[in-house]
Amino acid sequence: MPLGLIMGLGRAFRRKRTASLDILSPKRAPRNFYKGKNCKPTGFHTRKGGYVVVQDKLPNYVVPDLTDFKLKPYVSQCPKEVKTAESAGATK
Repeated sequence: MPLGLIMGLGRAFRRKRTASLDILSPKRAPRNFYKGKNCKPTGFHTRKGGYVVVQDKLPNYVVPDLTDFKLKPYVSQCPKEVKTAESAGATK
């Protein structure tokens, strides 16, 4: 009889522990918990409450020269259907 009681308590503790390992959300966390959105920090906080941005941590986008490029950067939301010989041959 006491062995069954001990086994039941062990099961209850195991169940409680696995439930506590769920993903922690800010709704169920302490008041000062901030989860964030999985983005990298771009700097660091100073002792006086300021924030210093480190230029090496900022993203650097390299855009090629598009002066003689045929295509335009705009794509219409309602494009017109254009029938070509390749698309007509593919549907047959």
